[in-house]
Amino acid sequence: MLRRPPVDLEIVVPAFNEESRLPGTLTEVVGYLESRPWSSAIVVVDNDSVDGTLEAVGRFAHSPVKTYAIGCSEHGKGAAVRRGVVTSTARYTGFIDADNATPIASLDQVMALLRQGYPAVIASRRAVGARYEVEQSLVRRGGGWMFRAAAHLLLPDIADTQCGFKFFDGPLVRAVAGNCHIKGFAFDVELLAQIDRAGRRIAEVPVVWTDVPGSTFSARRHGLRSMSDLVRISLSR
Repeated sequence: MLRRPPVDLEIVVPAFNEESRLPGTLTEVVGYLESRPWSSAIVVVDNDSVDGTLEAVGRFAHSPVKTYAIGCSEHGKGAAVRRGVVTSTARYTGFIDADNATPIASLDQVMALLRQGYPAVIASRRAVGARYEVEQSLVRRGGGWMFRAAAHLLLPDIADTQCGFKFFDGPLVRAVAGNCHIKGFAFDVELLAQIDRAGRRIAEVPVVWTDVPGSTFSARRHGLRSMSDLVRISLSR
């Protein structure tokens, strides 16, 4: 199903070859959501996987929290997130990573801020009070430092643009995401930059973050593309 029935909260999970990590993440997310008072749903956006990702989602067909799978033939995390977001009808919607690196219980604070009227609430590994449970490798930390320095020029008030745990007012993010064009990992920056340019406040919440093995991001394969995408975002002002 492409456009889903409305709920209070819909969580988008972009997935590319995530058959091994996805079941554990979905189990934790479903367990968390079924204990909360909001109506909710999960949508996994399969980014043209060639493994058993869809079969993994299928195991949750009778979950107490409705769990959907939709496809996205355009490659890239940004393309997958955009497809999930723009086809949502939820009051609030956002996305998490398939590796569950940010504890799903962080949504307690996120939802409280959204209900207070914040249009965008994002997890941060660098806000005061945040910490790393398990650090990234030295290579990924080095690449992340360069990307972060460049992204800071576009979003000087945001400490961490890349933590994969971001939630928004539904109508706002659908309108903004529909005008985004970045397909890769710099999509987060483009989305936040458009929200910031519209004069809407972005709140950061500190989280405990764990580096989970198996990331599809490669500094060698994706680093240069991500940096060039930042240039595109800057020029699109």
